[in-house]
Amino acid sequence: MAEVLMQSLSFSLSVPWRTKTSPTTCCCASFNQTIGGQFSLSSNKDNNNGGNITTRNKKNTNTERVFFLDVNPLCYNGTTPSLGSFSYWISLFFSQVSHTDPVIAVFDGEGGNEYRRGLLPSYKAHRRKYSRLFPSSPRYSRGSLHHTVTNFLQKCNVPVVEIEGHEADDVVATLAEQALQSGLKVVIGSPDKDFKQLISEDVQIVMPMPELGRWSFYTLKHYIDQYACDPSSDLSLRCILGDEVDGVPGIQHVAPGFGRKTALKLLKKHGSLENLLSASKVRTVGKEYVQEALIKHGDYLRKNYEVLRLKKDVDVHLKDEWLSKRETCYDAVALSDFAISLGQPQKLKDQKHLLPR
Repeated sequence: MAEVLMQSLSFSLSVPWRTKTSPTTCCCASFNQTIGGQFSLSSNKDNNNGGNITTRNKKNTNTERVFFLDVNPLCYNGTTPSLGSFSYWISLFFSQVSHTDPVIAVFDGEGGNEYRRGLLPSYKAHRRKYSRLFPSSPRYSRGSLHHTVTNFLQKCNVPVVEIEGHEADDVVATLAEQALQSGLKVVIGSPDKDFKQLISEDVQIVMPMPELGRWSFYTLKHYIDQYACDPSSDLSLRCILGDEVDGVPGIQHVAPGFGRKTALKLLKKHGSLENLLSASKVRTVGKEYVQEALIKHGDYLRKNYEVLRLKKDVDVHLKDEWLSKRETCYDAVALSDFAISLGQPQKLKDQKHLLPR
């Protein structure tokens, strides 16, 4: 299960990128599945070429933003699979976070872990795809649960992307890079700390905080306040320290005493893991055990880098129609139908104050 980024701090839902929107006429569009497991937005009116974005059709402003929603982690209550948890967090997300800004939902593709697991067999070895963990019921078979979530998102005018052989993290990183190149700001909705490596002035994370019962923004300022370093060093730091949640062992397993304080100090001086490893071969970079560990276990650290680095070259392309303001007129009905279909009318009653109005 992805780790919540900041358990000890709470952050405001307010964010400087929030744009003012005026009421619009409800003209919800429909979704059709396209090649590669992508769901693209299509309206009843004739579309243009529907191609990939190169430049925005309308003039960009610094306040335009797009949300990428990492769906799989939201389908858990702690470590227990729960579609009730998904309905709670998505209703909050729509009503208090994204509003009418475009939202693109991303799922892990079938076999998405295979590449990294080939490099490191322990990678996410304790995890299984969330939809297979749900027990079957008189209402749903195990295989239909994924479709249930996808169908709900489509009704809420959220395009869904799932690319076979790729994890959601890599798909989000790829699409986020394309959005940035088109002049948009990016917000990633996820509790997964892997996205910290993407944080910048133009990229924020918004995470579910179970202990507070709400979503909270995590920005560049929050990162610097927490780590006293730039996010550009985040990947290198995690390569050294490892990621126990994802089954990636840190250097302390082979070099006891090489901890966070030492790693931060070295990265502040050298900037990146590769610079640090190169420097260790030609001059003294720290105490003897540190020097020895870097020289002896350089390949070990480089493998961690390859496993933990988010890829930005997945064969998926951001569609211009995905970036339209999201029509919200069906949100309340879709959430109501979703809760009732799960046999949880009481859950819906408890969440009525969260429904978009």
